[in-house]
Amino acid sequence: MCKQGVVFSGDVVVHNCSTESIAKVVREYEGVRRKRAIGDMVKALMIDAPQVVAAFGEDAAVIEHNGEALLLAADGIWSKLMEADPYWAGYCSVLVNIHDIAAMGGRPIAMVDVFSMSKSMIQEQVVKGMHDASAQFGVPIVGGHLHPDAPYSVIDVSILGSAQLDSIIYSHKAQDGDCIVAAIDLNGRVHPSCALNWDSVTMKSAAEVRAQIAVLEEIGKKHLATAGKDISNPGIIGTLGMLLEISGKGAEIDLGLIPKPDLAKNNMSFEQWVKMYPGMGFILTSRKEHVEELISIFARVGMTAKMIGTVDNEKTLRIRYDGNETQVFDFMQNGIMHLTEEDVACRQR
Repeated sequence: MCKQGVVFSGDVVVHNCSTESIAKVVREYEGVRRKRAIGDMVKALMIDAPQVVAAFGEDAAVIEHNGEALLLAADGIWSKLMEADPYWAGYCSVLVNIHDIAAMGGRPIAMVDVFSMSKSMIQEQVVKGMHDASAQFGVPIVGGHLHPDAPYSVIDVSILGSAQLDSIIYSHKAQDGDCIVAAIDLNGRVHPSCALNWDSVTMKSAAEVRAQIAVLEEIGKKHLATAGKDISNPGIIGTLGMLLEISGKGAEIDLGLIPKPDLAKNNMSFEQWVKMYPGMGFILTSRKEHVEELISIFARVGMTAKMIGTVDNEKTLRIRYDGNETQVFDFMQNGIMHLTEEDVACRQR
């Protein structure tokens, strides 16, 4: 377990945790463990479709249509978030889907939803959250389905986006020797309803959040990233693990280089931060010659980007700090999604 207090080392602020304790926290975090069922579902559902360029394992499916790419994704909100704050759950149901399209280097077009609700009060709050996020990001909700008399409350959203076929940022294309870049908007707060959500969006203008989403499209068109994902429920390290697993690669990262806000000011531990779902955050891999430009592009829209490690062929993810190193995942033995690069890359042309 972690001791109380903070260790300062240069610009590093990490609670006095060992690499072993951080690795254990990430492996045992429910946001990581709940991804394990994905592999079996993928294998059961996968069929051949010539127009599908990429599908399972990516943040959005890539479908070739008239020489361009349609991006199709869907996401559901964790029931714990719905119970804690229906408004924030509705807002996040839009946010996470927009992130999925942006992470692919795409432009979101429109969304539909499936909403099951047991109480009218929950309906009002969820819909208000969805409306506010939709208006802020400029992506309309154009239809869906409502279950007004369900015994539970759940919101699921699907989104359509578009991109140029030659500018898509895939999840499974990380290469040996790539630099790993984490980019996060640190100007935010721990959400008052959820200790594992970093809200950097609700206080921002529409222009600010739309500019942050648009930089991924720019990065894709400039071919500055070899692979990428938005940082989702598994947190920074867990999300990187998912990217590495389907790329058939490994990596070593330095915990001290991970972008983070003032932990003490936000009354937050480092363990908490690495499990956070950030309001705006992405993991990218890139060739070394592109890293400075990536960092500069993110800085332009108020996001902090840092190189935190390097991709290799080891098929393990290791973390290091202050001379200590610990393995978090061995993708040959205990992967996150139980997917391999063969499961997802076979569609890639």
